[in-house]
Amino acid sequence: MACLGNDITLWILMALMISALAAGFIDSVAGGGGLILVPSFILAGLPPQLALGQEKMVSTIGTIAAIYNFIRNKRVVWGAILTGIPFGLLGSYLGAKAILYFNPETIGKIILLMLPVGILLSFIPKKNKTDSSTTSPLHVNNMVLWVGIPLTIFIISFYDGFFGPGTGSFLILALHYLLRFDLVAASATSKLFNFSSNVGALIAFLISGNILFMLAIPLVICNILGNYIGSNSAMKYGPVMIKRVISLSLALLMCSLGYQFLFR
Repeated sequence: MACLGNDITLWILMALMISALAAGFIDSVAGGGGLILVPSFILAGLPPQLALGQEKMVSTIGTIAAIYNFIRNKRVVWGAILTGIPFGLLGSYLGAKAILYFNPETIGKIILLMLPVGILLSFIPKKNKTDSSTTSPLHVNNMVLWVGIPLTIFIISFYDGFFGPGTGSFLILALHYLLRFDLVAASATSKLFNFSSNVGALIAFLISGNILFMLAIPLVICNILGNYIGSNSAMKYGPVMIKRVISLSLALLMCSLGYQFLFR
């Protein structure tokens, strides 16, 4: 496995620690922490595949703090977890294996074209009247529970393993519009799906040796702190904050992908 290289200076490490803190905050609220981490790793001089592997290492462990907060405050909708997590693991593992062989530019352009739709969806008035302080009950038929959820989680998790940034936002939007969760419940439940997809991709990157363990340690600590602060903020300020952070995450992703795939 790779170790921390001599070209990672103290100033670069400090900048990456700040990025990891900000990424954890954004990731815990609305997803999209990879929008900060992946470009930061590339700017620090890491090859793209190593940057993706490093992001998975940091975000997988960092997400645990947000999951703990949401579970402790009973915001997770457990009815969908068992049917979705196995497909999250499988989808992200296959996506991470695929990126070791294929160029991600085409899928990046497709996601770029889809992002304006996602931003518009986040501003559509919600029809459900559930209070943001309670977890929405799971009212879905068997077709959605046993087909819709696994298929949706598999597709998004494949993207998570293949490229990654924005996965949390897509999961929240899918849970909100497919299952009619309120935004806080969608944000909480998406964390477990996102965690499973991170684990699946991380396994593939570990096997291929695309992890810098010594670099990951301080970044994981900062990311955990960011996740803890962000998840507490989401529960305190509710769906208004989540909507704004989702929109910001998607806008950042669109700009990031636009620069990477259209202007370079």
